[in-house]
Amino acid sequence: MNRTESILTRLRSQANPLNIAGMARYGISTNNTLGVSMPVLRALAKEIGRDHELALSLWSSGIHEACILAGLIDDPRLVTETQMEQWVADFDSWDVCDQVCSNLFDATPFAYEKAVTWACRKEEFVKRAGFVLMAALSVHDKKAGDDVFEPFFALIVRESTDGRNFVKKAVNWAVRQIGKRNALLNARAIAVAEEVQMVDAPSARWIAADALRELTGEKVQSRLKGRKKSPPY
Repeated sequence: MNRTESILTRLRSQANPLNIAGMARYGISTNNTLGVSMPVLRALAKEIGRDHELALSLWSSGIHEACILAGLIDDPRLVTETQMEQWVADFDSWDVCDQVCSNLFDATPFAYEKAVTWACRKEEFVKRAGFVLMAALSVHDKKAGDDVFEPFFALIVRESTDGRNFVKKAVNWAVRQIGKRNALLNARAIAVAEEVQMVDAPSARWIAADALRELTGEKVQSRLKGRKKSPPY
């Protein structure tokens, strides 16, 4: 038994039909899904460590949890643009999209470019991936200056009219996360959310109302008080 089959056998041994039912209630795809929990997947990823070739092999299995595991163990330094395009085209569930984007794709040299190009695509989970990357980069790229987030704002406004659930939630996530990065980006994100609020679309109004509620709230404002720019890491 090769290493890929060994890992897949371990995943199958952790299959839980009750978890699958719960996942379905949260809009997670049950296609080729085992119901293995994220704590189990994270523990397995920690045991395996970084392994690019194994990640590619696990992804090719098409098993839901194996794809999430692939994103956890792959080495972002070895990920190519071709691989990213192949994987994003395979996304069929928001959890796989979010896990791969925030655990792997956001650490690649192509992350900012893909955030913009994917946000302009029509496919639901590809477009979601673009906005999830924006959110993930705003949290994980500690060295980035404020200017790198500016191109995202026009896309947030433009795509706020997309009423598909998994898209509008990702657009909302992006503007909220960028706006929590520091005081200057908070003010900019609030202004963008107010612009979105004026867009004549139900999805835009929801995105704006939810984002403004958090970005102007006491919790966020208290944390950001006194921070005028990105920290000089």
